[in-house]
Amino acid sequence: MKPRLATDNVINLDLPSICADCDVREMTLCAPLDGREMRQLCGLLQRIEFADGDTILDEGEPAEHVFNVTGGVVRLFKLLADGRRTVTGFLFPGDFLGLTNHETYVSSAEALGDVKLCRFSRTKLEGLFTTVPKLEKRLLGMASNELAAAQDQMVLLGRKSAGEKIASFLLTLSDRQIARAVAPDPVLVPMTRSDIADYLGLTTETVSRTFTQLKVKGLIRLEAGGKVVLTNLDALKNLAAGT
Repeated sequence: MKPRLATDNVINLDLPSICADCDVREMTLCAPLDGREMRQLCGLLQRIEFADGDTILDEGEPAEHVFNVTGGVVRLFKLLADGRRTVTGFLFPGDFLGLTNHETYVSSAEALGDVKLCRFSRTKLEGLFTTVPKLEKRLLGMASNELAAAQDQMVLLGRKSAGEKIASFLLTLSDRQIARAVAPDPVLVPMTRSDIADYLGLTTETVSRTFTQLKVKGLIRLEAGGKVVLTNLDALKNLAAGT
């Protein structure tokens, strides 16, 4: 589905008008830039919005844009040759989408609920690297963080049990909330049990059963709106660590 533009054209306004309402600027591509540099970057951006289930980008299509997530949650996934889906990650406000060394996107992205993004032309953004070298350094740092997250995911999918995987997943979401200056508890889990299963290499039934087991043991409490209260944090950390 075609995204809804927040304005009819590329935004090129005074800095306060663009960024005053952004709660995650210090986590995004913009973080190291001063006012003058921000105005240069803002001359390239479009603010766009997607509704729940909308496709943001498709694996294999030309990687013409990169994105800062400023609101909502994005699901990343790949389709295997046999048609099965593998969820490769979830992006939250402050995260960057579309980084690739290839000419095409390496995964697909969909909106989980309403999503807001700042979109940049890849070629125009790269053109700013010579005049604003902080941008390239910042992108390299973001790429390094993505690599570290991918390595953590490989460990998570390795030898951990279902309980250990779910505990690790909840603690990671809690840490992500702290990074966004949000209280670490309760944890907001906007993704479906099927999404979590495809991300952790489990079945949907196993994910549902494991959540129930953690609830019965008093480690978590499930609340409305996809909220999970971490009622026994120490036990949850021990479980995640396999101790």
